[in-house]
Amino acid sequence: MDQTNRKKPIVRETEVTYEIYASMPEDGNRYEVDDGVLELMSPSPSSTHQLLSAAMRDTINESCRNEYVIIYAPIDLILSDREIRQPDLVMVHHSRMSIIKHRGIVGAPDLVVEILSPYSARRDKLRKVAVYAKYGIPEYWIADPANGTLEQYELHGETYSLTNVYQPDDPVRSERIPCVSFTMQELLSRIPKLED
Repeated sequence: MDQTNRKKPIVRETEVTYEIYASMPEDGNRYEVDDGVLELMSPSPSSTHQLLSAAMRDTINESCRNEYVIIYAPIDLILSDREIRQPDLVMVHHSRMSIIKHRGIVGAPDLVVEILSPYSARRDKLRKVAVYAKYGIPEYWIADPANGTLEQYELHGETYSLTNVYQPDDPVRSERIPCVSFTMQELLSRIPKLED
């Protein structure tokens, strides 16, 4: 079976709110709440995924830290009482620091980044595109470590437009976040080749 088409296991049949989600006992798993449905995020991200996330955060932080707070997973992005996500990387402008709370980020950040894995492609490219647009996140990136590409979505009205697909050597740029400048190849070159 194609792993990208697998549905996420639904963990709880009754509707889940942030209060229920926050009071769950720690069991070593990560969850998201998708329109009131608790979903298990498994398996854990791969080493390559985590190394790319760290390399991206370090690179963006170097050029953008004077203007933005850059946070990478795990962090709860609380978009509503029934919509809680755990994106791989989030950027919040210093002028909007009030949305960063002790419990997580409450409201729409300036940028959300998801890093694809075989288990997350369908969710990241379909469901999260709709959810992040619905809650007004101005920019959404999907990084694909397997192909070395990055898809850039920008919010126009209530929907995203795919504005660019950066190839490995293309400089990633953002009109909304001009301090960003890197290539996927630069980030991936920092990651050692790992055995299966």
